[in-house]
Amino acid sequence: MMKKLAAALTGAGLFSVSMGMAHAAVGADEARKLGTTLTMTGAEKAGNKDGSIPEYTGGLTTAPAGFDKSSGVRPDPFANEKPLFSIDAKNMAQYADKLTEGTKALMKAYPEFRIEVFKTHRTVSLPKSLQENSVKNATGAKLSDDGQSLQGARAGVPFPIPKSGNEVMINHITRFQGVGFVVPRYTAYNVNASGKLVVSTQGIWTQETPYYDESKNGAATLYTRARANYTGPARRAGEAILSYEHIDAEKGSRRWQYLPGQRRVRLAPDLGYDTPNASTSGMSTIDDINLFNGKMDRFDFKLVGKKEFYVPYNAYRFAYAANPEDVFGPKVINPSAVRWELHRVWVVEAKLKEGKRHIYSKRTFYVDEDSWAALASDQYDGRGQMWRPGFNYITSNYDTGGVYSNAAGHYDLIAGTYSMNVWPGKGGVKVLDKAAPESSWTADSLSGAGVR
Repeated sequence: MMKKLAAALTGAGLFSVSMGMAHAAVGADEARKLGTTLTMTGAEKAGNKDGSIPEYTGGLTTAPAGFDKSSGVRPDPFANEKPLFSIDAKNMAQYADKLTEGTKALMKAYPEFRIEVFKTHRTVSLPKSLQENSVKNATGAKLSDDGQSLQGARAGVPFPIPKSGNEVMINHITRFQGVGFVVPRYTAYNVNASGKLVVSTQGIWTQETPYYDESKNGAATLYTRARANYTGPARRAGEAILSYEHIDAEKGSRRWQYLPGQRRVRLAPDLGYDTPNASTSGMSTIDDINLFNGKMDRFDFKLVGKKEFYVPYNAYRFAYAANPEDVFGPKVINPSAVRWELHRVWVVEAKLKEGKRHIYSKRTFYVDEDSWAALASDQYDGRGQMWRPGFNYITSNYDTGGVYSNAAGHYDLIAGTYSMNVWPGKGGVKVLDKAAPESSWTADSLSGAGVR
């Protein structure tokens, strides 16, 4: 009976098929949509009815004049465009169906919060091999361990035609940002309740995605590995953190920490789930990084469907701003610094499982159909009230393919604060041509890189 209902919903185009059973690959007939009505990675090729979302034609692959690849700073290719219109508390009812609940809550809470809506550009470009692997994954990939572990996928979107919330979130976790990248001078900022801009951490962020290492022939054991080497503020200089995100859910996330005062590396098993993120001075959780990361076993993820929303997109002006004071305002991010566009996103609702513990009782994620990056999130406290809406200020890497989607932050509507993590600014983002030696990714390597 339940299977018949799921099939009926899919046939009706409602896409709401998340009943704990849809963890297998799709059939060959449905997979044939890839490369025809769908892109090879699962997005709808066609634009929307009124043309406000254009047809996908391969993304942006030409850098604007003046781009210096060695700098890592990507100039805004749409710098000369002007907003089509703005939305704030006064006119948000007119656009309510295209605003996330978090966006509407911010408009109600802060008169100065508005979004400036620009022409939509589908800029995401992806390597040919990734696209081809995504088509193969459609009929070969599956989830095991109650939808927690990925099997049978290699170097592409695991589930280009997703049937469950877990599959969409795995697509987000494996989104392509290159084989690896370095943010050589990143900063995490907090803006406190008095409106003061405070540096929480500064440092070097290095991330690689072994999942996209073709030499492993689909046998990679890690989605991602990342390390943060803190250079500031002074009280944190010399600290370092190394993290692994395992494909096997049983291994989950593993993190090691180096503290110069102790002069030793220790396994940090508590750095996960809703543990306060030290990088943002506790204004967000560990699994808030990139809007979501880590194990999914504490929530039930329901695929609600696909819908059009206004979301931050092609946010070059914000992500690569030279002066943080120009973009971080006393209550909200400077509205004139953020570009918002209309895009189709997969909506996934996560509810805390009975008997599980987390500071959030419910979370809603909005995942981009082109990049598979989560672009926005709504997070609710234990009373069911909106608490921390989050946004990902995504930019496309027009020089290498993929996206940069680590500049993500959250507003705290209860505390009247907000935070931003892994903001590159004028230090830029440098995409790596190849992975670093394995010796760079051992726990022992942390102490060698730390400042004593």
